[in-house]
Amino acid sequence: MKKLFGFLALFISCLSYSQEKDGGLVLDIERALGNSETFNNPLFAGDYPDPSILVDGDTYYIVHSSFEYYPGLTIWSSHNLKDWIPVQSPLTKYVGSVWAPDFVKYDGKYYIYFPAGTTNYVIWADSIKGKWSEPIDLHIGGIDPGHITDGKGRRYLYFSNGGYIQLTKDGLATKGEYKHVYDGWEIPREWSIECFCMEGPKLTKHDDYYYLTVAEGGTAGPATGHMVISARSKSPLGPWENSPYNPILRAKSSHENWCSIGHATPFADKNGDWWMVFHGYENGHYNMGRQTCLAPIEWTQDGWWKLPDGYAVEKSFEMNIKQYGVRIPQENSIRPKLFHFWKEYDISRFTEIGNKFIVNGKGTDVVSSSPLLLTPSNHSYECSVEVEIDGDAIAGLLLFYNEKAYSGILADKSDVLSNLRGWQFPTETNVHKRHVFLKLKNYEDVVDMYYSLDGKNWTKTTNSFDISGYHHNVLGEFLAVRIALVSIGEGSVTFKDFNYQPIE
Repeated sequence: MKKLFGFLALFISCLSYSQEKDGGLVLDIERALGNSETFNNPLFAGDYPDPSILVDGDTYYIVHSSFEYYPGLTIWSSHNLKDWIPVQSPLTKYVGSVWAPDFVKYDGKYYIYFPAGTTNYVIWADSIKGKWSEPIDLHIGGIDPGHITDGKGRRYLYFSNGGYIQLTKDGLATKGEYKHVYDGWEIPREWSIECFCMEGPKLTKHDDYYYLTVAEGGTAGPATGHMVISARSKSPLGPWENSPYNPILRAKSSHENWCSIGHATPFADKNGDWWMVFHGYENGHYNMGRQTCLAPIEWTQDGWWKLPDGYAVEKSFEMNIKQYGVRIPQENSIRPKLFHFWKEYDISRFTEIGNKFIVNGKGTDVVSSSPLLLTPSNHSYECSVEVEIDGDAIAGLLLFYNEKAYSGILADKSDVLSNLRGWQFPTETNVHKRHVFLKLKNYEDVVDMYYSLDGKNWTKTTNSFDISGYHHNVLGEFLAVRIALVSIGEGSVTFKDFNYQPIE
């Protein structure tokens, strides 16, 4: 069955969505059958790292690191923790690579704190779907800000090195001095880890204690490195006592299905049940990036939280589904709202007409064209698109990791070209007249390239490529393989009838 982005139907939008028709897109509301369903990780398939979740009344919201993809900090919403829809992507001004955010509500307003470059920023809004502010520089270094308030409403930000600084009442500036109060949990020397690398502080209040959750062991590297660590204190400012259950979660060998699992946020749902969201690499599929996962947690009689006995990331478990879930129907048409730009936000390059859109060319190669990127959520898949070329533009359909690692198929006004890790050359000459169909077939990380003159009869080119090494442990940057559309040079490209189909 054809579907765009599998379970999540992963369209990314800088616009707000309702349950009514919006530019040809209709969201269906379905009543869940019964009070429970079996759940299998991941919660968000594909590259959705560093999740930060906010429970707001009967709605859950979540954001992730968005790195170099703009518009960024896409907000997703759910009424049942299982089915998610995107609300909007509020970060439109490029400020650099956006790392682990924290999503909070305070005094009726919404805030997202995040690091980029050498500083930390905040954006805020009066409502989730409303207009969000421009990023405000907090003029403080460190990464992975974590927000907490004390009993008197005073606000603080923790950072990955175990320190905090106070915020002003409006949360838009810092005040006072930075103070270091937590050194983390000592990792046994014999364990294989990338580095101590404490990161991702998330703070939660439960009964008489504040709980500080951090990741340690390195975000990538050995499968056994990244882990979830918990500590508690009667004060949000410490001193902190480490949990006797540490590490709460960790892969114990490189043979487990989920590797480098960590960066967790514990939270209570609207029914009073407790969970944590976290991320991890799927073994054998590191190039999909860090995927968001979900785990139930429980409280001990002496006030610690831990995983239920027998829990494993790869095992199914029951979760209550007591509200309407919003599910997104399949959509095969291509639309600008499906994509992120690479390192920019320039919607002015688009002209949308029905089920096709025109993208003005830019730059002289794939990278300088600022590709339009979207996240696949399957191990193997096919994707195809019809293109029409105007002027001296070059159209392309590629798989893109970063500015040094990308490959795919392109077309100019008459030729089909191959691009292998930046080496671009004609592979089929004089085979079309400004109109051609392009297709990539990714099966178990080996990608074949095809073209067609009618969209039905496909010709495989003589070039294929391997993307198994397109991931952080090889290339760095904590990114993942994305499908890319490019419009290069002088002129424009009309894209039509994009299709994505998983290969099971």
